[in-house]
Amino acid sequence: MNKLRKGDQVIVIAGKDKGKKGVVLCRVDDTHLLVEGVNLVKKHTKPNPMKGQQGGITDKAMPIDQSNLAILHVGTQKADRVGIVVSEDGSKQRVYKSDRAPIATPAASA
Repeated sequence: MNKLRKGDQVIVIAGKDKGKKGVVLCRVDDTHLLVEGVNLVKKHTKPNPMKGQQGGITDKAMPIDQSNLAILHVGTQKADRVGIVVSEDGSKQRVYKSDRAPIATPAASA
């Protein structure tokens, strides 16, 4: 079970974008995530009149390692760790480690 999912609010805890907050857009592979507004790079693009694409320099979000991210606790607005609790019926639920409050499942991942 992945601890960070699409639609989660995260905060960067290490790297050049330390302190930035964003929403997980997608999971690229087992260890990398694409986060909105984080790890932006400049991309030089050529104009393509067949696609109606204009040339120039654009910002592009690049994947970031999940070890550099922490989930944002909505109550305290601070970084927190994710734990998993298994109930009696066998279902798993993600919780914040600090106060064992359940993490709301984002509607985007459903």
